[in-house]
Amino acid sequence: MNTTQNLIASLMLLCCITLIGCSKQKTEVEQEVPLVMVTQPSSLHLEQKSYAGEVQARQQTALAFRVAGQVTQRFADVGDQVKVGQVLAKLDVQDAALQLNAARAQLESAQSAAKIASDELQRFQQLLPMNAVSRSQYDAVKNQYQYAMAQLKQAQSNYAVSSNQTDYNQLRATKNGVITERNIEVGQVLAAGQVAYQLAIDGEREVVIGVPEQAVGEIRVGQEATVSLWSQPDTRFAGTVREISPAADQSRTFKVKVALREGNAQIQLGQSARVFLTRQANQGLYVPLSSVSATGQQAFVLVLQPDSTVRQIPVTLGAYGRDSVPVLSGLQPQDYVVMGGVHLLRDRQKIHPINRDNQAVQAVNPTAQAASAATQTER
Repeated sequence: MNTTQNLIASLMLLCCITLIGCSKQKTEVEQEVPLVMVTQPSSLHLEQKSYAGEVQARQQTALAFRVAGQVTQRFADVGDQVKVGQVLAKLDVQDAALQLNAARAQLESAQSAAKIASDELQRFQQLLPMNAVSRSQYDAVKNQYQYAMAQLKQAQSNYAVSSNQTDYNQLRATKNGVITERNIEVGQVLAAGQVAYQLAIDGEREVVIGVPEQAVGEIRVGQEATVSLWSQPDTRFAGTVREISPAADQSRTFKVKVALREGNAQIQLGQSARVFLTRQANQGLYVPLSSVSATGQQAFVLVLQPDSTVRQIPVTLGAYGRDSVPVLSGLQPQDYVVMGGVHLLRDRQKIHPINRDNQAVQAVNPTAQAASAATQTER
């Protein structure tokens, strides 16, 4: 009987020790105070918006033949680097050659007529002082000479035009650059001025973006911008807003051109890019998005108290931004709010508050702060 009682007593003692140990562990867990990062709301908010765009040359030109004709040869395609004066395409020159031959024959005929008229005038100039010819005969010869010279000038001009027309059957690059578009094929008949190639001129690059009408009013020419490429997401290039279209296009967006101030050598035409535009907004106080939580339809933040506990404070929010949200009511500029992990904390929980630099933070008692301000005012 004594053995049984001893066994029961031992089991009871073991259970008591186990319960005491669990109670101590629970107390130690409850007494653990977490490190929590806090921050004060910002009154000056930098709102950043981004827009997708495409890299283009700052200067582009359309190349076209100055005469009509049929394409017989083309020497450039999309992506080709071309030099100024390089022949890109040719038209059929048969008609132009015939016109040039006709103009040359007219010029030669006019030159012969002008030579005969000149010689005739010289003879009459010698005979006139001797009264061998009448004055009226001399005037007629002189008029014939002037008419022949006028015909010669007209023939020379016609020949020059025909010569130019023949040269215009060759399309040449006007600047150094790269071909970005080709609109012709061999055998195609073109009208004068019909665009054959688009040439992106070497030099500065820019990104063209489309901005919706509700946001275009916030952008100004000369505004600073940063550009990132889809192929180089970690690299940012400095840019400036160069031009804003005064009218919307068919997509109901306004074309905005952002000139790049750096990186032109390593940025290729046609690359996809994203333009980041930043503006200052001064309405209300701003807190990080991670500071906001909600119960039901009521948003709240956790505000640090002087006793290092957090209180759940209901707030009224404005329109959500990219990284932050404006608080219209419920916060004071001197308040410290929990930056993240709001859902892991509870109301009135004690914390170790630290700032972004891992330095301890102490909330100021509003009553003490008001008294200190009054004392400084009296001094």
